Amino acid sequence: MISIIIPVYNQVDKLSECLDSILRQTYKYYEVVIVNDGSTDDILERIKNYELKFKNFKFINQDNKGSNPARNRGAVEAKGEYLLFCDADIEMAPNMLEIMLKTLESDSMSSFTYSSFKYGLKTFKLGPYEADKLKNTPYIHSTSLIRTSHFPGWDESIKRLQDWDLWLMMLARGYTGVWIDSILFQVKPGGTISSWMPSFAYKLMPFLPSVKKYKKAVEIIKNKHKFV
Repeated sequence: MISIIIPVYNQVDKLSECLDSILRQTYKYYEVVIVNDGSTDDILERIKNYELKFKNFKFINQDNKGSNPARNRGAVEAKGEYLLFCDADIEMAPNMLEIMLKTLESDSMSSFTYSSFKYGLKTFKLGPYEADKLKNTPYIHSTSLIRTSHFPGWDESIKRLQDWDLWLMMLARGYTGVWIDSILFQVKPGGTISSWMPSFAYKLMPFLPSVKKYKKAVEIIKNKHKFV
């Protein structure tokens, strides 16, 4: 079974589209675990419309602690052999779970599988898994299918580039991934990677606050994994 873990904080409108896309999946053996991280919107009322639509559905309330603690809480509650961390601003292609599961089941050497995706009108093709490339750039999205037995947990002290940190932790344990050369989901602008900017901005506009924050986050990750 695939455990789809959705941390959510004040994104109830996007969450509805995310859940609708899960209901359209061709692969049906999954559970949905929503971790409400202290939202102040009307998620409790809105979620009632979905509880009966899913065969396996769990809704967890907790005080606001951040995305990584919410993801870890969902992983603790999950029952599947596979984990898929799916933010509320993601809309899945109908065959996403089916393709990801077939890919991972046919590749016993890989611990997770990831695909290309779209962010608004921008396509992120990603590319094949390369350990050296991963050590230098955060190019794999967090919405990947992971073998539960290989999942190390999210580092709750990391506030930015959490997905990069996760894949580096797995690499340090000898766990690698396999790329699916298809666009299997899209991210709605204004959510988890809403601060995305063209790569040239990081070189030509180092004075921007968002660029400074990004470079600081990169420094933290590289120091932790001793890549500096």
